[in-house]
Amino acid sequence: MPDWKCWKTWLVIVMAVAFSLRIGAAVALQTRLDRQPDRTFLIEGDANGYWLLATQLAADKPFELYDPPRRVMRMPGFPWLLSLSQRAFGDDMFSARLCLAVLGGLACFCVFWLGRELTDPQTAVVATGWAAVCPAFVGLSPVILSETVFSAMLVLSLIPMAKLVQTRDSTRTVFWTCCWAVSAGLLVGIATLIRPSWLPAALLFAALYWGFVERNRRGLFAAGLVLLGVLIPLLPWIWRNYQVTGHVVATTLWAGPSLYDGLNPQADGSSEMSFVERDGVYRSESEFDADRHYRRAAWEFVMSHPGRVVQLAGLKLARFWSPWPNAAEFRDWKLSVPLTLFFLLTIGLAAYGGWQSRHRGWLCALTVGPLVYFTCLHTIFVGSIRYRLPAEYPLTILVAIGIRQLLQRRNDPAPSSVNATLPASS
Repeated sequence: MPDWKCWKTWLVIVMAVAFSLRIGAAVALQTRLDRQPDRTFLIEGDANGYWLLATQLAADKPFELYDPPRRVMRMPGFPWLLSLSQRAFGDDMFSARLCLAVLGGLACFCVFWLGRELTDPQTAVVATGWAAVCPAFVGLSPVILSETVFSAMLVLSLIPMAKLVQTRDSTRTVFWTCCWAVSAGLLVGIATLIRPSWLPAALLFAALYWGFVERNRRGLFAAGLVLLGVLIPLLPWIWRNYQVTGHVVATTLWAGPSLYDGLNPQADGSSEMSFVERDGVYRSESEFDADRHYRRAAWEFVMSHPGRVVQLAGLKLARFWSPWPNAAEFRDWKLSVPLTLFFLLTIGLAAYGGWQSRHRGWLCALTVGPLVYFTCLHTIFVGSIRYRLPAEYPLTILVAIGIRQLLQRRNDPAPSSVNATLPASS
């Protein structure tokens, strides 16, 4: 890709491949499920809950599930997106899968956008191509789960962060500093409406920006704007939660059961939440009190079984970093072999690209940081490759750097480096 015209052509080709593969995956998945009349979703549980909540929204009914109702069990972003499909196409799951497939393709374009900000257009196209053909990304796109949509929003939220840090030595105006800071917060807030686990990312970025980029009043002001931006999209949700529970809840009241799912005497690192119905806590306590009940139970387990907690952290890490699917029903060699090979290639190339980019601190932080963050988070909660995949999207930029470095070394033995817009001192 030696010139600008060429990379634009390759971008069009890569995006066509991304959309085609994901639409093909949607057709294949729906065909497979249609042959099993007793099965509606590839992964039951979460998918069923999202679909039911979307049905409630599409019918202008309350955002709640079960009896007694749980009104703050899920973030509203993904069910709302599904409800748009239901309003447009009715209760047609195939149409919803096609919509998710398109969003999966757009997630690849977000990779290009971020890659162009952090490096150069050619490297960004290579990263987009890697994301476009990644078997795990393709296969998960049409599944009725929030991971793909969340991935797109996660990558989008990193773009204004890159904008904010990459021009810190330029003569940018205060106006643009404010714009990028608020945009970073806004996009983190929107991503949080899909998956609550991304909320601390704004606080982490704001602290790092002020601590390492601009440790002055302007840096503190920009960090404050990031946090203000997060609050804006969350305010309607917080207000709604206060109205239905009487408590200020920024995310959900499902954190307690989720925490106990990973920290209880029967825990093995995977998710098994039958205890919720078995215990009957939600039948005798309010949703808020039930959440606090399971938080306390998880903490008591940590205090009384510290050795087991460490052992469980290892099991969760193994599941989180597994190259092949965690669930036994998906461990067919036809699925496991390509997933494993592609994952090992991804990690190897990303490691090489990261080493070549080791002097570009913010490039590494924005591409590896999400993966480190979710790795730490899921040593506490349950582990699964599902929770790793969103963080692999920005990692493809390091993969692209690794690929281009290898190709350059092959063609030119002299030391070279991929051009990056971030300064080497970053």
